[in-house]
Amino acid sequence: MTDAVVSKAIEKLDLLLTSEVKLLVGVHKEIADVKDELESIKSFLRDADARADQGVDSNLNAWVKQVRKLSYSIEDVIDDYTQHLARNRDRHNLLHKITRLAMKLKPRHQIASRIQEFKKSVRVIRERCDRYNFSSSLEQGGNEGPNTWNDPRLASLFIEEAELVGIEAPKSKVVNLLLEGTSKRAVISVVGMGGLGKTTLAKKVYDSERASSHFDCKAWITVSQSYKKEELLRTMIKQLQREKPQPAFDGIENMEESQLITKLREYLSEKRYIVVLDDVWSIDFWGYIRNDCPDNDKGSRIIITTRRVDVAPSSKESSIYHVHELQPLPRDQAFELFCKKVFQLNEGNCPLELQELSEAIVQKCEGLPLAIVTIGSLLATKDKSTSEWQRLCNGLGSALASDQRLSSIAKILSLSYHDLPYHLKSCFLHLSLFPENYAINCRRLIRLWIAEGFIKERQGVTLEDIAEEYLIELFHRSLVQVASVSIDGRAKECKVHDLVREVFLSVSKELSFHQVSLETYESMNGRIRHLSIYGGATHIPESSSNFQTHSIIVLGVHELPKSLVSSFFTNLKLLRALDFEGAPLDHIPKELGTLWHLRYLSLRRTKVKMIPTTIGKLCNLETLDLRDSLAYDLPAEINRLPELRHLQAYSVNFDDDFDVNTYRGLKMHGNIGCLKALQKLEYIEVDDDMGLRCLTQLRSLGITKLKREKVIALCSALEKMTCLRSLSVFSIHGDEFLDLESISNPLPLLQRLYLHGPLMELPNWIVKQTSLVKLDLFCSRLGEGAMQDLEALPNLQRLRIYKGYNGEQLHFRRDCFQKLKVLHLRSLTPLNVLIIDQGSLPLLEELIIGPCPNLKEVPSDIQFLRNLKKLDFEDIKREFAIEMLPDEGPDYWKVKHIPTVLFSYKITGLNFKYYKLGDSDLVKHLHKDLE
Repeated sequence: MTDAVVSKAIEKLDLLLTSEVKLLVGVHKEIADVKDELESIKSFLRDADARADQGVDSNLNAWVKQVRKLSYSIEDVIDDYTQHLARNRDRHNLLHKITRLAMKLKPRHQIASRIQEFKKSVRVIRERCDRYNFSSSLEQGGNEGPNTWNDPRLASLFIEEAELVGIEAPKSKVVNLLLEGTSKRAVISVVGMGGLGKTTLAKKVYDSERASSHFDCKAWITVSQSYKKEELLRTMIKQLQREKPQPAFDGIENMEESQLITKLREYLSEKRYIVVLDDVWSIDFWGYIRNDCPDNDKGSRIIITTRRVDVAPSSKESSIYHVHELQPLPRDQAFELFCKKVFQLNEGNCPLELQELSEAIVQKCEGLPLAIVTIGSLLATKDKSTSEWQRLCNGLGSALASDQRLSSIAKILSLSYHDLPYHLKSCFLHLSLFPENYAINCRRLIRLWIAEGFIKERQGVTLEDIAEEYLIELFHRSLVQVASVSIDGRAKECKVHDLVREVFLSVSKELSFHQVSLETYESMNGRIRHLSIYGGATHIPESSSNFQTHSIIVLGVHELPKSLVSSFFTNLKLLRALDFEGAPLDHIPKELGTLWHLRYLSLRRTKVKMIPTTIGKLCNLETLDLRDSLAYDLPAEINRLPELRHLQAYSVNFDDDFDVNTYRGLKMHGNIGCLKALQKLEYIEVDDDMGLRCLTQLRSLGITKLKREKVIALCSALEKMTCLRSLSVFSIHGDEFLDLESISNPLPLLQRLYLHGPLMELPNWIVKQTSLVKLDLFCSRLGEGAMQDLEALPNLQRLRIYKGYNGEQLHFRRDCFQKLKVLHLRSLTPLNVLIIDQGSLPLLEELIIGPCPNLKEVPSDIQFLRNLKKLDFEDIKREFAIEMLPDEGPDYWKVKHIPTVLFSYKITGLNFKYYKLGDSDLVKHLHKDLE
């Protein structure tokens, strides 16, 4: 990752060289010399950095640290200088004009002096590189390379099946894919993170009697990260014809690649074969190898194991490609495997006194068989005492780094990190700032990455889209896990496996990503560039140390002294990201305006009411998150922020029944049309024109308290927002109609539309929104004709209607809503008949009905919704619910195929008590008021 640090320092030097900033005579040449030296160092730094990460050369490791430290210093000095210039550029008073020359000369002399220091330092570093001949040893590969250690992956080839747990189901599934189905050559890819048992599963399938007897010949090839195509082909040929060596293959050691492919294809042309390609890393690999093994229409099979989803041939590409994503062991099987390994002498039975600790250790493994078996093997050799086990449980992170018996875990998991391209390493290590088992909002993470400068610009693509590509690649490489998804399949939250996080904490700290408690914050020494502060302190520091910190994230802190917060703004002048989400904070000092480099500021879920006018000085600010804070009125100075891309500021009041005033927007002043970089603006109160028509880059817009006389102006502005993907509009009150008919053309990219307020009729342009995925109609007062107009929306996956339908009958006709997954029909008072034709709503997974006081009976048509996973009846009559009870209800047959049937009853506001069908509590609740 040091390569990325050096690249950033080079960018900063280049900025000074190409900008109009005036420097002292000769300084330009000094800067160019430093830049050239860094460029030459960078040319072989990647290999050096990789070897330093693996700790194979102490001299090289120290040298890499020296390069990194110098690069950080260069970046900080130049940032400090550019901030000084920007601050003085804003001063126009007479006193400033008199002293202007002196104030300009001082920083010029200072940076000239520092550049000379950098020049000396970089030459010393270069000389040390030459003295130890690092470049030569790296080119030759050195005597100590990453391939010299004993590869722990080999052990997975020889595990006895009796030692395994949970392999029966995936093994049976893969064997069936081998033996059944098409006669075409099919590919089965087994995908998952390191340590899940992909190789073990593939080997058990490969060695199974059913597979062995089914195929004429077979080969097992371990591919790994570096491979030579010719050697791979030779190994494959030798294995395929090992039982009956062919004279035609004599001399293969001297054959070229094309000859080897020809011989292989000839040999396999009339045979049903199985080939396992184990541990594939390159996304190009299948393209290189696919034509070497012929598709001879004899039912041949290829198995690929890989950590990377994007390596596997996609099932979307062809029906002969199958992807089996191997999952972590469920809790019960994980515990069984652990006990099987630890308590062999006790026939796998865990002593009662170790039960709780065993479960805690297994939980830390999160279903990863490698970790369970390795840690279990270690504990099997230890005394069965609670104190001994408690020490390991508490210190598992340090044990992974120091105990040789656990080294295989770190080695196997580290392979994925070392395979990362450099632009992804910073992004991955940044995740270590969040606590273990923490679900991280993907949008939040992406904006933090952008603020940190981890995302490289690409012409024609937004930074947000590039950052999302980075995150998806980390998912594909099985280093980051998807924690939750939105209805359209996009990741909403992500997390890092706890053991992966433990393995890389030391690497993260080495590269200046630190997580500390308030208790230890004051004692931190050295340069801390990326910092997260969590609670649990017994001593609260009163001020911060003067770190050259670039980002601070505050997590789970219950007490935050004002003096400490103030010190962030007065001492940490190079801050780029400041995330106070959920912190006990009620005030932001005026010194906010001194953080010239700040790009990201989150006050979400704080008690901050006032935003200081000095925010107008943050000319680099890109994200301002005020969601669920107490800030309601933004100063007009916000309109001076040319780089602002995301402004989110709304709160939700669920104390009362849901209506158009449930969401409170933000009051803004002046001409917000100056904020031309805005991509997200949620939610604001519209007052006069405000310049909305100028915000043509908006992707997401939320409007509250819309008056009827402002609708036409809003529609005119919306037609210019060709990038818009999400639109929310709230009427000023329940009797103010939203007449949005004047939009003449559909918004081409719109995916989410939320309308809160009465509609005279459904606007024609809505039914033409072919990209629409989510639609909310709240308090809309529409009739049955409007519902029929919506049926043909080709990509609609979620439809929520709340007080939005005035018809007595609601009929879902055959073939309607072919992609709908979620349907909410709430507070439809007039509704008394619900009809669902067979063939409608074929993909529906979640249905909420109620309160619908006039609904006469449970719709028998629910039986046709065969994909329904969750059915929730909200605030329905007790008699209505009793008819669905399993033992006594005549309507139970209508819902018995649904995995989860809930009955929810309102307590206060939108707080509900939930009962599940079949629970004894439900029966008691339903009969209570009827007795």
